[in-house]
Amino acid sequence: MRSIAVTMWVTLDGVVQGLGRPDEDRRGGFTHGGWGQRYNDEVMGREMAKGMAKPGDMLLGRRTWQDFITAWGRLTDGNPVTTHMNASTKYVVSRTLEGADGWQNSILLRGDAVDTVAELKAQPGGDLSIIGSVSLVRSLHAAGLIDRYTLLIHPLTLGSGSQLFEDPAPLTEFDLSGSVTTTKGVIIAHYTRR
Repeated sequence: MRSIAVTMWVTLDGVVQGLGRPDEDRRGGFTHGGWGQRYNDEVMGREMAKGMAKPGDMLLGRRTWQDFITAWGRLTDGNPVTTHMNASTKYVVSRTLEGADGWQNSILLRGDAVDTVAELKAQPGGDLSIIGSVSLVRSLHAAGLIDRYTLLIHPLTLGSGSQLFEDPAPLTEFDLSGSVTTTKGVIIAHYTRR
């Protein structure tokens, strides 16, 4: 059975929306896009590279997959993250996407997210990692399918934006399996489901 690990960039008030660019995700009138960029440093880069070095496949929601095509899918810069993103098998969970031909090594999973991902998780193969895709993460968390979280907790509050858990999440306990603090005050915390 495969495991599912989630990596999320989050503010102290739980916001996960629009980390990378001012125009990344303006849903709901969100005006704080790009909030995470000033917190990148060598420590964060090194920790993220460790995660990317592990073998496995990616699991993405439609919006994140489409955004990643623009951000990563057309790059050939030799960056290890770019290489990982392009080489990985990318499972895209969507009810509305017509096909996954827009990015190499992408496979469309149609239908209910919980059902299709539970079936995928039960199959033999590499572990699955989710970056972003908060709607997908919420659904899978509620169904008990998330095994590990890596949360990059940023030292700021935004006061608005989509949060990691907007609806009450079911009681689930995790153990802290490791943590690193960056030079800019971001706590990278690794949690494993009990």
